Amino acid sequence: MQEQKSLIVGTILGDGYLRIIPRRKNAFLEVNHSVTQKDYVDWKYKILKSVVKSGPKLRNGNGGRIACRFYTQCLPEITEIFTYFYKDKKKIIPNDLTINEFSLAVWFMDDGSRSRNSLYLNTQQFSESDQIVLQKLLLNQFGVKSTLNKDKIYKRIRIATQDAIKFCNLIREFIPESMQYKLV
Repeated sequence: MQEQKSLIVGTILGDGYLRIIPRRKNAFLEVNHSVTQKDYVDWKYKILKSVVKSGPKLRNGNGGRIACRFYTQCLPEITEIFTYFYKDKKKIIPNDLTINEFSLAVWFMDDGSRSRNSLYLNTQQFSESDQIVLQKLLLNQFGVKSTLNKDKIYKRIRIATQDAIKFCNLIREFIPESMQYKLV
């Protein structure tokens, strides 16, 4: 379950979200990516398979976009993660968050991008104070320096250029072939 929990935490930091359906006691995770990332969805499914009822399915999204998604079962372990990461139904970053390299890799695969030799974590959905918590996490847990970079009207985390290779070396072993293009 540790690998599954690490994947869920990385997914929460990235594109994923947890929900509790009314009249249900426990939360579940939805994994939802573009069909172009189907291999990545399949990789996540393989790790979470024991807590998923059915495999990834294609669906029509907004604006003709085709997505690939699956859901985990509603489980007490996922509810614990939900309680930790959500306040008033809004995703937040807890001040005492610690993650491992596997969670970091999943977070980067979900929300990371590369522009030449620069790496970004697209954290625009988080408040600036939550982004600062994430910057401290990167520095204190992994020795990776970062700045907040304005992207249109919102800010996101930019990994310091001198730490981009260090960052990639921390996560490289966890990155499946289909996502290697994001690394420097």
